[in-house]
Amino acid sequence: MNAVAALFVATPLAAAAAAPDAPEAQLNVVVVSATRAEHTSFDLPAAIDVVDADRIGAAQPRVNASEALAAVPGLTVQNRQNYAQDLQISSRGFGARSAFGVRGVRLAADGVPATMPDGQGQAATFDLDMAERIEVLRGPLSTLYGNHAGGVIQLFTRDPQGAPFVETNVAGGSDGMRKTDVNAGGKQGSFGWLLDGSRFETDGYRAHSAATRDQAYAKLTFDTSSTGKLTVTAGGLRQDDTQDPLGVTWTTFQRDPRAGEIDATDTQTPKRTLADRYDTHKSIHHQQIGLAWDEKFGTDRLHLTVYGGNRRVIQYQAFSKAFQAPASHSGGVVDFDRDFYGFDANWLMVRPLADGTLRTTVGLEAGKSNDARKGYENYVGTTFGVKGRLRRDEDDDVRDVAPYLQLEWERGAWVFTGGLRHSRVSFDVADHYLSNGNDGGSVDYRHTTPLLGALYKVTPILNVYVSAARGFETPTLNEVFYAGTGGGFNYHLGAATSTQLETGAKALIGPDVRVNAALFQVRTHDELVVDSASGGRTSYRNASATLRQGLELSLDADLHAGFSARVAATLLRAIYDEAFTGVAQGNRLPGVPRTNLFGELAWKASDGWLQAALETVASGNVYPDDANAAMPAPGYAIVNARVQANQALGGWRLREYARVNNVFDRTYVGSVIVGDSNKRYYEPAPGRNWVLGASVHYQF
Repeated sequence: MNAVAALFVATPLAAAAAAPDAPEAQLNVVVVSATRAEHTSFDLPAAIDVVDADRIGAAQPRVNASEALAAVPGLTVQNRQNYAQDLQISSRGFGARSAFGVRGVRLAADGVPATMPDGQGQAATFDLDMAERIEVLRGPLSTLYGNHAGGVIQLFTRDPQGAPFVETNVAGGSDGMRKTDVNAGGKQGSFGWLLDGSRFETDGYRAHSAATRDQAYAKLTFDTSSTGKLTVTAGGLRQDDTQDPLGVTWTTFQRDPRAGEIDATDTQTPKRTLADRYDTHKSIHHQQIGLAWDEKFGTDRLHLTVYGGNRRVIQYQAFSKAFQAPASHSGGVVDFDRDFYGFDANWLMVRPLADGTLRTTVGLEAGKSNDARKGYENYVGTTFGVKGRLRRDEDDDVRDVAPYLQLEWERGAWVFTGGLRHSRVSFDVADHYLSNGNDGGSVDYRHTTPLLGALYKVTPILNVYVSAARGFETPTLNEVFYAGTGGGFNYHLGAATSTQLETGAKALIGPDVRVNAALFQVRTHDELVVDSASGGRTSYRNASATLRQGLELSLDADLHAGFSARVAATLLRAIYDEAFTGVAQGNRLPGVPRTNLFGELAWKASDGWLQAALETVASGNVYPDDANAAMPAPGYAIVNARVQANQALGGWRLREYARVNNVFDRTYVGSVIVGDSNKRYYEPAPGRNWVLGASVHYQF
């Protein structure tokens, strides 16, 4: 690490000494995630990247955030090829062990959380068709978002503006993939609107992985005054009978990456796969609404967001020992109906202080979710994959209340940042199914997360910074459901706590190259690890200390003649710093690769009518278990290619594109299911695949 650190410091310093002053436009990448107010990312003591609309839609059907986020260092985003379980997202190793959905990383869209108060989130609710940008915040500053904020990913849809328009997008590709999207918008006077609706369908790359997703989004804006705006957003997601292919063993992956795992207990000939025998699938109905009001009072600003929604899920899981399930077993069918709501209110004050400027943000954030949750056996008699007897009936409440304070004092070449947040996360369970005992109860988690940071402007084109913070991560509701194999609720799980340190540099090398680099270290105590995982049911325990040390580097360059390049690289040493039962000191954290690399060489015609690019995505090997005893998913490198054409004819704008992913048809594991007790760890990624798309946009 010493040699790496020396290179990290020396490169931008040498470049800064040789480079002329950069254009002001290079500096003005404006973000809001780090301070909850508009701020240039170049002047923040934090690792933060912006993925703009061009990259989100770079010859993509805009279905999965994983395609756009691959270009962000420090972030690992895997498409499981399983729309029943959503993407697998981790930031500096936080969230890598999530069996489904997203944990360890906070998600939000237009200020409305896509992460519940317990820390479990769903990236599928992001409407990428309307996205203007995605901000990705990593490191110490993210802890000011509270529980599970190992990183923060925020999507912002574009604001309606200009004359009314209507747009249609169509796409099709490998494995029966097809998508249609229609959107419209505009602004007249003080009123603006955006409306979007889409349908995505796929037969799936893997056996038993078909999915249909209907999505809708609306955004209405009202200029309440010359300095105020009211924004209303509403979204809905519907996925009926989304097939779940499950993980497979290493032997099955080597035999046929598309195949499902055979159920050895099946009495039919030939034996069926687990997914087919149990008809594993999930239906999701999600809808939400949010209201945001911003008003400026001179140099001060008031922001208020309120939101609410409902999420209904029915999931059929696979259990090969259903008839021997203990009394505490809650069945193979999960059925819950969740209502959630909350608010975030903050006041920004800007005042002069000691020949500098002090910006103070005071806020209060609160959220609540309530689940009416039931569980059923997934068999009737000898027929599997159907809803059987009731095995679970309860109400689950989770609440999060957190006041916070953030300060930024800028004086001369220095920018100092400080913050404090106190979070209280409460779980309450009322058990109505008492034939197997009463699993009701409650548990509270409380933690204060302080933050300190400093940035120094060495020259107009070089900033260096350092920051430190404490963070915490409670179990999610799903992680307290089970205690060991077949056990009931686990109220003894503690929250993991972390100490994060980061130092970084941001440099502009001439007018055409920008480099961001960060060195970081995270020490965590009481890390939450998998205790047992089988048949879709995972229990957790607190383990020993862990250590994450890493380097992130990104480079954007204009190479002239229409060429540009992007490189995002991550080196991450993530290990258990102390031994515990069955796990040796120095073992690597499961689900976390040591290296990640994204590289892109792009070309764009001077008038913008044609553009093309080659992409490389590479990752190191990944262990699926804490003991590092199982076969690691091997590292891989794939190449993608894309081309896009654009035309403008009066009020019409046309776009056509083609993309080929995994050009050389590599066979590799895209993601792993950490700690699966049946050793079905591996989720294969597609071989060579393609997509063609076109859009028509008309502005009145």
